[in-house]
Amino acid sequence: MKQLKRSQPQKKKRLKKPKPQAARRKVDWSIFLPTPVIGVDEVGRGCLAGPVVAAAVILKQPYKRRIYRDSKLLSEDRREELYKRIVENYSWCVGIASVAEIEEINILRASLLAMKRAVLGLKITCGHILVDGRFVIPDLDGFHQTALIQGDLRAENISAASIVAKVTRDRMMRELAEKFPDYGWHENKGYGTPTHRRALEKVGACEHHRKSFSGVLPEELEALEGESL
Repeated sequence: MKQLKRSQPQKKKRLKKPKPQAARRKVDWSIFLPTPVIGVDEVGRGCLAGPVVAAAVILKQPYKRRIYRDSKLLSEDRREELYKRIVENYSWCVGIASVAEIEEINILRASLLAMKRAVLGLKITCGHILVDGRFVIPDLDGFHQTALIQGDLRAENISAASIVAKVTRDRMMRELAEKFPDYGWHENKGYGTPTHRRALEKVGACEHHRKSFSGVLPEELEALEGESL
């Protein structure tokens, strides 16, 4: 009489780790040379106060060793050091969209407007623009554009632009903090930190606040203004 074989318990299959997303791969932007390759990035979209600042930077060629990184990953001292190096050695320009423009056309359009101003400020008529994010810059004739998600991590020229934009805006917010000391802008640079929000509750918003942004005005006032639109 044949003995029945006991079925062996199946081993659980290990899930394979996902491959790195294409969105995080470094971009070889040397393929666009010799035409100028312009890195563009902005800073300040998520702030409750202050302008949105963009920068455009033209590096000469990719570096074998990564020197420029996303400005958010660098210390303030390192950002200042790299900022000095960029502005002394490369073509660059800053573009700004004011709080009034942010309120009038919304933060996305204002960010793209600041980027456009930065590119036009370079005083060149053609080139290939690498833009950080999902959107290309509208109304720029003569330029080719590529939008790169997480571009400040993938292309040095975008990283350099993020450094120039960040240092420029931080300096602007520190100057505003001298005139409006209640909000802690010398540290939070206009972002919605607990200190900043407590100050809004205590003393209210000032002329440099984006009053259309949630959390800037008291909820009751926001509701009243929303009904009147």
